[in-house]
Amino acid sequence: MKLDARVKLFVLLAGLFVTCLIVGDLIGGKLYQLDAGGLDLTISVGMIPFPIVFLLTDLINEFYGARAARWVTAVGFLMAWLTIGVLALATAVPWAPQTSAADWAGVDQPAFDRVFASSTRILVASTAAYLVAQLLDIGIFHLLKRRTHGRFLWLRATGSTVVSQGVDTVIIQLLAWWGIMSIGDIVSIIVTSYLVKVVVAVALTPAIYAGHALVERGLKLAPMSPEADT
Repeated sequence: MKLDARVKLFVLLAGLFVTCLIVGDLIGGKLYQLDAGGLDLTISVGMIPFPIVFLLTDLINEFYGARAARWVTAVGFLMAWLTIGVLALATAVPWAPQTSAADWAGVDQPAFDRVFASSTRILVASTAAYLVAQLLDIGIFHLLKRRTHGRFLWLRATGSTVVSQGVDTVIIQLLAWWGIMSIGDIVSIIVTSYLVKVVVAVALTPAIYAGHALVERGLKLAPMSPEADT
């Protein structure tokens, strides 16, 4: 089967999207103190892949439409649950007796379980938030695209992200840290994480236009028209 440029690009974007989603979930349990002009902002390092996910979501939405975007969302959701299942199985399998190989690897059971078992809660929280936020993002993106007749890429890209990531941030931080941190600390992480996401969303506007131009002019692929996009 010969793959044309549109199919190849879709596979690449979908693969990158799912990879960034899973990696962001796995590393999300680590918190980072960011000094921003005298303000100490506590954010999750799961934010590292966020700019890439942001760009990929908009490119899939723009060039393949709502149906394809929902399909990639569903695939990401299933892969997240597959990851949860694999991690649960990996932590449940009994350890072999201590060997020189294990000593060389530098990994013991408490360290392994502390990292990967704790990731399960982050993954469950992120998966729930992801599904709600992505479907909301897709809906808003295409509503704005139809209302503006395909104009103002910056408006639908940034507008959909600002709304959907607000919902995503609240859901994931509540589910991930409830009962572990105080409500004040959780609210602080929600506020700072969301502010960072908004700043990133706005700052990435030129990159969105650059990616759009690269696909449209470099690969000669046209965006899906608002009328055909459902």
